[in-house]
Amino acid sequence: MPDCPSAYTEGFAKARLHDEETAVNYIRHTVLGDAELDPVMQEMHGLPPEDLHRFVKAGIEQEPDVLRTAPRVLRDFFDKADSTVPPWVDFESFKPGMRAFYANMSDMLIAYAVGSAVEGFSTLVSKSFSITGRVTGLGPGAERRLRQNNRHMVEVYFPDGLKRDGAGWKVSTRIRFIHARVRKLLADSGLWDVDAWGMPLSTAHLGGIALYTFSIRQFEHAIAMGATVSQEQKDSIVRIWRYAGYLLGVPEAILFTNEAQARKTYEIGHMCEPPPDDDAIGVANAVFKAIPAMAGLTEEAEIRSLQMYAYRLSRALIGNELADRYNYPKTLRSRTLVLLYYRLRNRLIRLVKGRRIMRQEAFGQIFESAQYDKGGISYSMPDHVRASQSSQW
Repeated sequence: MPDCPSAYTEGFAKARLHDEETAVNYIRHTVLGDAELDPVMQEMHGLPPEDLHRFVKAGIEQEPDVLRTAPRVLRDFFDKADSTVPPWVDFESFKPGMRAFYANMSDMLIAYAVGSAVEGFSTLVSKSFSITGRVTGLGPGAERRLRQNNRHMVEVYFPDGLKRDGAGWKVSTRIRFIHARVRKLLADSGLWDVDAWGMPLSTAHLGGIALYTFSIRQFEHAIAMGATVSQEQKDSIVRIWRYAGYLLGVPEAILFTNEAQARKTYEIGHMCEPPPDDDAIGVANAVFKAIPAMAGLTEEAEIRSLQMYAYRLSRALIGNELADRYNYPKTLRSRTLVLLYYRLRNRLIRLVKGRRIMRQEAFGQIFESAQYDKGGISYSMPDHVRASQSSQW
């Protein structure tokens, strides 16, 4: 049996009664990070930040003249990354999932923000956001985080986005480096309780929770909101995010191969997790402060109205039990009525505006909600565990 971090003990005991193999595998990965990249980042930890950022950028953007001056350990990492595509990857099979995303993209972004993302925050991954202040701290942290996630989704689903020269490959690999960097900062900070919580940004959270959150769970919420997704498209979405997970450093042992396996790991993983605490509550509710800012609202009445609408929809998607744990406002508790209202409202808007105009507006919306840096994507990384004390990245 694996060593079990103390915060997981009670949940692990219950989860084993449902599916011991999956529960054991999940707990085993709560103490594991990125076996390939973490040692690389450890060896380069003493580099000046500007050199580290420059070398990582050179590797991702394929700048050989700069990369050849980087430490050997980083060059070896990129030699393997550049030349290795798992035999199970079929880029042609990604196309149905890509079409499904762009056909339903407005629902997809909303489903992620108020549905699958806040569900994911109910796990101990919320500790990393709370300690760093990446989402809950002062300033536009939550808004920027949502925009970055939106950008990642857009690039992953873009045609050929996950091929070596595609932006989806580059953004996924950049995120892998960010995870390794934050993992190191948290582990060295004295603020992370390894015995209780396991490894910061563990492969259990990345492979067991986050990948499902970005893939099937997000589409399940979008379907509840009125999106139409075929089984072929669902299977394609699994293939897309399996490869995205590989690029993010998720090991094969917890990298799902099909929808049923992904759902089982996600559900058993949530059983293993402790109940949401104050950190999870703070991170989840920060999302609703960010949504009006992303919509460009400045009037207090408009901000409050949109927040309450988002809370109602979120409650309908994630369920009353979790919403109550998060201390959501007292809103309509009927999932059926809230989702019916959402679908009817969208249908009325389509009738008034027409499908073509709706799609044009949706493209504009997704473009705007995925922008977070005027100068484009930066390859800088945090240099302090506290977001408020870190250089801009």
